[in-house]
Amino acid sequence: MDALTEKDVRRNALVLSCAQSLGGANPAIVISLGGLVGQMLATDKSLATLPVSLYNLGLALGTIPAAMLMRRLGRRAAYMLGAVIGGVAGLLAAYSITTGMFALFCVATAIAGTYGSCVQSYRFGATDGADANFKARAISWVMVGGLVGAVIGPQTVIWTRDAIGGIPFAGSFVGQAVLALAALPVLLLLRGSVRPAAEQGGGRPLREIASSGRFVVAVVAGIVSYGMMSFVMTAAPIAMVACGHTVGEAALGIQWHVLAMYGPSFVTGRLITRFGKEWVTMAGLLLMAVSGAVALHGLSVGHFWLSLVFLGVGWNFGFIGATAMVTDCYRPEERTKVQALNDFLVFGSVAIASFSSGRLLNASGWETINWLLYPAVAIVLIPLLWQAGRTRRAAA
Repeated sequence: MDALTEKDVRRNALVLSCAQSLGGANPAIVISLGGLVGQMLATDKSLATLPVSLYNLGLALGTIPAAMLMRRLGRRAAYMLGAVIGGVAGLLAAYSITTGMFALFCVATAIAGTYGSCVQSYRFGATDGADANFKARAISWVMVGGLVGAVIGPQTVIWTRDAIGGIPFAGSFVGQAVLALAALPVLLLLRGSVRPAAEQGGGRPLREIASSGRFVVAVVAGIVSYGMMSFVMTAAPIAMVACGHTVGEAALGIQWHVLAMYGPSFVTGRLITRFGKEWVTMAGLLLMAVSGAVALHGLSVGHFWLSLVFLGVGWNFGFIGATAMVTDCYRPEERTKVQALNDFLVFGSVAIASFSSGRLLNASGWETINWLLYPAVAIVLIPLLWQAGRTRRAAA
């Protein structure tokens, strides 16, 4: 890869932030509507959240092929191919709804997940060529783009859900396709995105990197932050409708949640610089615990929305902190394979959490979903405290 100047690095972070604003609408649409379309199309209502779960499975399985494409073709080409795949997924989902084919809708959401694996990589792409002091801020810049996606996605649902007469939600997935394809001219603006020469050989074996304590703690923190957030968020729209709230209120709840997921990104990078990656990650996990407490205290629209806001802010601190921890675990020539392994483990766990969420909601209810936040948070706080202590001693 041509050497990136500081100006190029900042430009790429801004470009990827813009692309994130379009790609970030993809999960917002799938997650807010996937369970509802599942209830509409599936004969077995316990499978209602299967489309969302398959989205997360596609996200996990797409990480390694996406990394291979980035290594061979460069980030720009791989990201543009991902956007085309996202467009195809949206159109296929709309077609499956119009024909009433639940299985095909599940295939479409899984394909949308592979697009999501490219979008998730934007946060790592922004760190290419960045110095250590700018990495956390570069990640935050990209995540800020999700703030726009948080508005675009749910608003697309609200304004287009009845756009195709007599076929609820099909228009929203056409909108998803349009948003994915709109990212293509944005991604063309990336600089220095040919195949990185530094990654054509060398580096430590992946097993050696994966067995290090620092990497294990970072991955576990990412798994809990993203996995438990997905676990609760997947069930939330269905739980809201089951409690008598409207589809519009459920979609707005997801919008507030996604806004809370990305809004703090304006300051998260600076907080990490000031307080450290581990402490910001721990703060995020504690906020997720607060989310569970709010959800357990009532079933009003306000309780659902406030719980989802705390869940989103907690995810932001936890996931950005964990991502920044991962960037400390590899050398330049090792980055693609380590990033791919991290995302495969994180999003594989997210898929498992999403699969279990619908069945557990159907069998045990909304309260059980939220009680399970507490043991997960408690388990990861201990190694994070240990890692924070090591980091502080090393800096002393």
